[in-house]
Amino acid sequence: MLFIVGAGPGDLELLTIKAYNLIKKAKIILFDNLINKEILGLAGKNCIKIYVGKHPYGNYTPQQDINALIEYYSKQFDQIVRLKGGDPYLFGRGFEEWTWAKALGLEVQYIPGISSMQGAGLNDIPLTHRGVSEGLWLLTGMKQNGEITADLKLAVQSNSTVILYMAMGKLAEIARTYVLHNKGDTPAAIIQQASLAQQKKVICQVKDIERISNERQLQHPAILIIGQVVLLQYQLDALVANHRHIG
Repeated sequence: MLFIVGAGPGDLELLTIKAYNLIKKAKIILFDNLINKEILGLAGKNCIKIYVGKHPYGNYTPQQDINALIEYYSKQFDQIVRLKGGDPYLFGRGFEEWTWAKALGLEVQYIPGISSMQGAGLNDIPLTHRGVSEGLWLLTGMKQNGEITADLKLAVQSNSTVILYMAMGKLAEIARTYVLHNKGDTPAAIIQQASLAQQKKVICQVKDIERISNERQLQHPAILIIGQVVLLQYQLDALVANHRHIG
């Protein structure tokens, strides 16, 4: 059986109980680049841990190699833990591996993980809020061909929060898209390594995200949140008054 497991944004205590128990008893773990070493340390000393990760815009383990490892170890062990950062089905290629395992005749179980976008909440940024954000756009900053997603042009025109994964190499294009739609002053936040002690965060207008990111030396892994929700934490008096009115 293949377990496709989400490791969450990094903090050990944000693992689900099911993920925790699986890692503790695992005999073989195939893990990605962003897995906290403390999480890997939960596994027993005899557990085989194999790195199959990808550095953003850098070296990576080809998917066909990961598939080959799944096939090889499925013949050696009853259970394989495939450990991915965040949630495996949110830009994690998790379902590609589900498809491959099913083709091999393996049983597959998906274990959800807290997505890195929820690190926004750990920084007092709600992804939605009544009367402020009407929904969420979850977008990849860079498609497989290296281009920025065309859906960003649609998302810019909405009243929803826009969250971009894998976007640090496309900040200039993202800012330009907002400026071209006369929304360059939209609040934006970049959160690097959300939930960990070494986390970094900046808040600015979206038109300035590339410059501010360079000045603060932000890098991967990071999540980009764009929308009015970013500034809600600085509007406490207005929020309290509105809450009392609703109540």
